[in-house]
Amino acid sequence: MSQQPGARLKSPATQRNREPILEVLRDCLPTQGKVLEIASGSGEHALYFAWALPGVIWQPTDSSHEALASIDAWRATESLDNLLAPQQLDVVRRPWPVDDFDAIVCINMVHISPWEATEALLAEAGARLPAGGVLYLYGPYKRGGQHTASSNEAFDADLRWRNPEWGIRDLNDVVELAEYHGIEQVRVVEMPANNLSVVLQRRVS
Repeated sequence: MSQQPGARLKSPATQRNREPILEVLRDCLPTQGKVLEIASGSGEHALYFAWALPGVIWQPTDSSHEALASIDAWRATESLDNLLAPQQLDVVRRPWPVDDFDAIVCINMVHISPWEATEALLAEAGARLPAGGVLYLYGPYKRGGQHTASSNEAFDADLRWRNPEWGIRDLNDVVELAEYHGIEQVRVVEMPANNLSVVLQRRVS
Protein backbone atom coordinates (compact mmCIF):
# COMPACT_ATOMS: atom_id res chain seq x y z
CA MET A 1 0.00 0.00 0.00
CA SER A 2 1.10 3.57 -0.63
CA GLN A 3 0.34 6.66 1.44
CA GLN A 4 -1.98 9.30 -0.03
CA PRO A 5 -2.51 12.84 1.28
CA GLY A 6 -3.72 12.75 4.86
CA ALA A 7 -4.46 9.33 6.32
CA ARG A 8 -5.54 7.67 3.06
CA LEU A 9 -3.80 4.46 2.08
CA LYS A 10 -3.88 3.29 -1.53
CA SER A 11 -3.58 -0.28 -2.80
CA PRO A 12 -2.87 -0.74 -6.54
CA ALA A 13 -4.57 -4.14 -6.41
CA THR A 14 -7.87 -2.47 -5.53
CA GLN A 15 -7.99 -0.63 -8.83
CA ARG A 16 -7.38 -3.90 -10.69
CA ASN A 17 -9.81 -6.15 -8.87
CA ARG A 18 -12.72 -3.97 -7.82
CA GLU A 19 -14.73 -4.28 -11.05
CA PRO A 20 -14.49 -8.10 -11.31
CA ILE A 21 -15.38 -8.38 -7.60
CA LEU A 22 -18.30 -6.00 -8.02
CA GLU A 23 -19.67 -8.13 -10.84
CA VAL A 24 -19.85 -11.14 -8.51
CA LEU A 25 -21.20 -9.09 -5.60
CA ARG A 26 -24.06 -7.79 -7.75
CA ASP A 27 -25.12 -11.41 -8.29
CA CYS A 28 -24.76 -12.72 -4.75
CA LEU A 29 -25.52 -9.88 -2.33
CA PRO A 30 -29.04 -8.76 -1.45
CA THR A 31 -30.14 -5.62 -3.27
CA GLN A 32 -31.01 -4.14 0.13
CA GLY A 33 -29.67 -4.88 3.59
CA LYS A 34 -26.51 -4.46 5.64
CA VAL A 35 -23.16 -5.88 4.55
CA LEU A 36 -20.40 -6.37 7.10
CA GLU A 37 -16.95 -6.10 5.55
CA ILE A 38 -14.21 -7.85 7.52
CA ALA A 39 -10.60 -6.62 7.22
CA SER A 40 -11.48 -3.59 5.09
CA GLY A 41 -7.85 -2.45 4.84
CA SER A 42 -7.41 0.89 3.10
CA GLY A 43 -11.17 1.41 2.73
CA GLU A 44 -11.07 1.81 -1.05
CA HIS A 45 -13.24 -1.24 -1.64
CA ALA A 46 -15.76 -0.06 0.94
CA LEU A 47 -16.08 3.33 -0.74
CA TYR A 48 -16.39 1.88 -4.23
CA PHE A 49 -18.87 -0.86 -3.39
CA ALA A 50 -21.05 1.47 -1.32
CA TRP A 51 -21.14 3.86 -4.27
CA ALA A 52 -21.92 1.07 -6.76
CA LEU A 53 -24.54 -0.64 -4.56
CA PRO A 54 -26.66 2.22 -3.22
CA GLY A 55 -29.34 -0.07 -1.78
CA VAL A 56 -26.83 -1.75 0.50
CA ILE A 57 -25.64 -0.34 3.82
CA TRP A 58 -21.88 -1.02 4.01
CA GLN A 59 -20.19 -1.48 7.39
CA PRO A 60 -16.39 -1.48 7.08
CA THR A 61 -14.23 -2.90 9.89
CA ASP A 62 -10.58 -3.52 10.61
CA SER A 63 -8.34 -4.29 13.57
CA SER A 64 -5.66 -1.75 12.58
CA HIS A 65 -5.84 1.87 13.72
CA GLU A 66 -3.99 2.91 10.57
CA ALA A 67 -6.58 1.13 8.42
CA LEU A 68 -9.47 2.66 10.36
CA ALA A 69 -8.01 6.13 9.81
CA SER A 70 -7.62 5.41 6.10
CA ILE A 71 -11.21 4.16 5.81
CA ASP A 72 -12.43 7.34 7.49
CA ALA A 73 -10.30 9.46 5.16
CA TRP A 74 -11.61 7.74 2.02
CA ARG A 75 -15.15 7.97 3.39
CA ALA A 76 -14.71 11.74 3.73
CA THR A 77 -14.04 12.06 -0.02
CA GLU A 78 -17.64 11.15 -0.91
CA SER A 79 -21.00 11.89 0.67
CA LEU A 80 -22.53 8.42 0.82
CA ASP A 81 -25.34 7.81 3.29
CA ASN A 82 -24.94 4.04 2.95
CA LEU A 83 -21.25 3.91 3.96
CA LEU A 84 -21.06 3.72 7.74
CA ALA A 85 -18.19 4.87 9.93
CA PRO A 86 -15.61 2.09 10.36
CA GLN A 87 -15.63 -0.04 13.48
CA GLN A 88 -12.64 -1.69 15.07
CA LEU A 89 -13.00 -5.46 14.83
CA ASP A 90 -10.39 -8.13 15.45
CA VAL A 91 -11.84 -11.23 13.81
CA VAL A 92 -10.46 -13.61 16.45
CA ARG A 93 -11.93 -11.67 19.37
CA ARG A 94 -15.37 -13.17 19.68
CA PRO A 95 -18.18 -12.32 19.86
CA TRP A 96 -17.81 -9.54 17.34
CA PRO A 97 -18.97 -6.05 18.42
CA VAL A 98 -21.44 -5.69 15.53
CA ASP A 99 -25.02 -6.85 15.06
CA ASP A 100 -27.82 -7.15 12.52
CA PHE A 101 -25.99 -7.77 9.25
CA ASP A 102 -27.36 -9.65 6.27
CA ALA A 103 -24.13 -10.66 4.50
CA ILE A 104 -20.37 -10.71 5.08
CA VAL A 105 -17.63 -9.74 2.62
CA CYS A 106 -14.00 -10.62 3.35
CA ILE A 107 -11.37 -9.75 0.74
CA ASN A 108 -7.72 -10.82 0.93
CA MET A 109 -7.67 -11.77 4.61
CA VAL A 110 -7.63 -15.58 4.69
CA HIS A 111 -4.07 -15.93 3.35
CA ILE A 112 -2.62 -12.92 5.21
CA SER A 113 -3.63 -14.05 8.70
CA PRO A 114 -3.24 -17.10 10.94
CA TRP A 115 -5.62 -20.01 10.33
CA GLU A 116 -7.39 -19.12 13.60
CA ALA A 117 -8.68 -15.96 11.89
CA THR A 118 -10.43 -18.08 9.25
CA GLU A 119 -11.75 -20.37 11.98
CA ALA A 120 -13.21 -17.37 13.81
CA LEU A 121 -14.64 -15.88 10.61
CA LEU A 122 -16.49 -19.07 9.71
CA ALA A 123 -17.69 -19.68 13.26
CA GLU A 124 -19.13 -16.17 13.59
CA ALA A 125 -20.67 -16.33 10.12
CA GLY A 126 -22.30 -19.65 10.93
CA ALA A 127 -23.65 -18.36 14.23
CA ARG A 128 -24.81 -14.91 13.16
CA LEU A 129 -25.68 -14.78 9.49
CA PRO A 130 -29.41 -15.10 8.82
CA ALA A 131 -30.61 -18.23 7.05
CA GLY A 132 -29.59 -17.85 3.42
CA GLY A 133 -27.13 -15.07 4.27
CA VAL A 134 -24.04 -14.86 2.05
CA LEU A 135 -20.40 -15.03 3.04
CA TYR A 136 -18.19 -13.80 0.18
CA LEU A 137 -14.47 -14.56 0.19
CA TYR A 138 -11.89 -13.33 -2.29
CA GLY A 139 -8.23 -14.22 -2.70
CA PRO A 140 -5.84 -16.94 -3.87
CA TYR A 141 -6.52 -20.56 -2.89
CA LYS A 142 -5.06 -23.97 -3.52
CA ARG A 143 -7.42 -26.49 -5.12
CA GLY A 144 -7.04 -30.16 -4.32
CA GLY A 145 -3.82 -29.44 -2.47
CA GLN A 146 -2.20 -27.80 -5.51
CA HIS A 147 -1.46 -24.19 -6.34
CA THR A 148 -3.41 -22.90 -9.34
CA ALA A 149 -0.41 -20.99 -10.73
CA SER A 150 3.35 -20.78 -10.25
CA SER A 151 2.94 -17.14 -9.21
CA ASN A 152 0.66 -18.24 -6.36
CA GLU A 153 3.24 -20.80 -5.26
CA ALA A 154 5.90 -18.08 -5.11
CA PHE A 155 3.49 -15.76 -3.28
CA ASP A 156 2.71 -18.51 -0.76
CA ALA A 157 6.42 -19.04 -0.07
CA ASP A 158 6.87 -15.29 0.47
CA LEU A 159 3.90 -15.13 2.84
CA ARG A 160 5.21 -18.03 4.92
CA TRP A 161 8.67 -16.45 5.00
CA ARG A 162 7.14 -13.23 6.34
CA ASN A 163 5.01 -15.10 8.89
CA PRO A 164 4.92 -18.91 9.27
CA GLU A 165 1.25 -18.68 10.31
CA TRP A 166 0.25 -17.07 7.01
CA GLY A 167 -0.14 -18.77 3.66
CA ILE A 168 -2.48 -19.63 0.82
CA ARG A 169 -5.13 -22.05 2.11
CA ASP A 170 -6.62 -25.03 0.37
CA LEU A 171 -10.18 -24.26 -0.65
CA ASN A 172 -11.27 -27.75 0.40
CA ASP A 173 -10.18 -27.03 3.99
CA VAL A 174 -12.07 -23.74 4.05
CA VAL A 175 -15.25 -25.28 2.63
CA GLU A 176 -15.07 -28.26 4.98
CA LEU A 177 -14.81 -25.98 8.01
CA ALA A 178 -17.59 -23.77 6.66
CA GLU A 179 -19.87 -26.78 6.35
CA TYR A 180 -19.13 -27.69 9.97
CA HIS A 181 -20.54 -24.27 10.90
CA GLY A 182 -23.62 -24.65 8.72
CA ILE A 183 -22.35 -22.73 5.69
CA GLU A 184 -22.39 -24.24 2.21
CA GLN A 185 -20.41 -23.43 -0.91
CA VAL A 186 -22.68 -21.99 -3.58
CA ARG A 187 -20.30 -20.87 -6.31
CA VAL A 188 -16.62 -20.46 -7.12
CA VAL A 189 -15.65 -17.90 -9.75
CA GLU A 190 -12.19 -17.70 -11.30
CA MET A 191 -10.91 -14.14 -11.13
CA PRO A 192 -8.00 -12.18 -12.64
CA ALA A 193 -4.46 -12.75 -11.30
CA ASN A 194 -5.25 -16.35 -10.25
CA ASN A 195 -7.65 -15.36 -7.49
CA LEU A 196 -11.03 -16.88 -6.68
CA SER A 197 -14.38 -15.50 -5.59
CA VAL A 198 -15.90 -18.00 -3.18
CA VAL A 199 -19.61 -17.54 -2.48
CA LEU A 200 -20.94 -19.38 0.56
CA GLN A 201 -24.37 -19.30 2.15
CA ARG A 202 -25.73 -20.16 5.56
CA ARG A 203 -28.08 -23.14 5.37
CA VAL A 204 -31.74 -22.30 5.22
CA SER A 205 -32.67 -25.38 7.26
